Amino acid sequence: MRKLKMGVFGCSSHYFKRVAVPLRSSSLVEPYAIASRDGVRAQAAAKDWGFAVAHSSYEALVADPGVDFVYNPLPNHLHLEWIKKAADAGKHVLCEKPLGLDAAQAREAAAYCARKGVLLMEAFMYRFHPQWKRASELVEAGEIGRVMATHCVFTYNNKDPANIRNIAEFGGGALLDIGCYAVSSARFLMRAEPERVQCLIERDRTFGTDVLVSGILDFGAGRRSTFTVGTQLFSVQRVDAFGTGGSLSVEVPFNMYGDVPGRVHVANDVGRRIVETAIDDQYRLQFDAFALAVAEKKPAPTPVSDAIANMAVLDALKASAASGNWEAVVKQ
Repeated sequence: MRKLKMGVFGCSSHYFKRVAVPLRSSSLVEPYAIASRDGVRAQAAAKDWGFAVAHSSYEALVADPGVDFVYNPLPNHLHLEWIKKAADAGKHVLCEKPLGLDAAQAREAAAYCARKGVLLMEAFMYRFHPQWKRASELVEAGEIGRVMATHCVFTYNNKDPANIRNIAEFGGGALLDIGCYAVSSARFLMRAEPERVQCLIERDRTFGTDVLVSGILDFGAGRRSTFTVGTQLFSVQRVDAFGTGGSLSVEVPFNMYGDVPGRVHVANDVGRRIVETAIDDQYRLQFDAFALAVAEKKPAPTPVSDAIANMAVLDALKASAASGNWEAVVKQ
């Protein structure tokens, strides 16, 4: 098949840092057009990163007939608006997480794209890495028995007031930025949806954003997940799962390098081992999987229903932090 031409909203540092280089080796995706509200910036980015076309507005990008699909790494509060405008132009959308500011926005985005006949997927790239595929296989095979608990820690230190992650009205804060990973990975390993949650949040007095968040997800039948995420702490990330017959740990679960093997630590009654998985880049794998689904007119590799369910848990966590009580997760 021919490469699908991708348009990118904005001159995102995330795209240039983590996505641009891996896509050079893609056989399915061609970074074709980039748009910025600053035309000079768009031109510079196009020249530096090999885009054939630079647009001085997002409107011009979605109107470009050469664009097959768009990648939306805009700030969280702009996700829904530009998902819908891309869909209006018949463009498929791979949107950075979270899909919206709440489950209602995620549902609206999903329904809108369905009506327009375009594919929509939330960009949880970690699930495409071989280390997570292997972790999933180990859980399915029962190597650690029935998973009864998981724990996630994901932190970084960013106190830049101009950074979108520290701007409350842009949807900044730890819960939406990285808490979404903690919730997603817990649901992925538990193979279930939590029934209720409890949450504590600490906010920055200047930014107003949540900078330290801890939560408990209760899946029922004695099964639970805990997590802590923070944006003003030393950088750490780890996911652990504990079962009736063993344990499993993903060493670098989310920002995994693309040039070294993944490492999954497994312990059970037989012994302990470190499972090394293939060297690959999770971003290229994700973009290729999405492009293939578009080309073959198949469902998204990660269904949009998963994004809606994840947002429902995040909504409940926010409600719990406000009420100080357990809050039920609204079924989607």
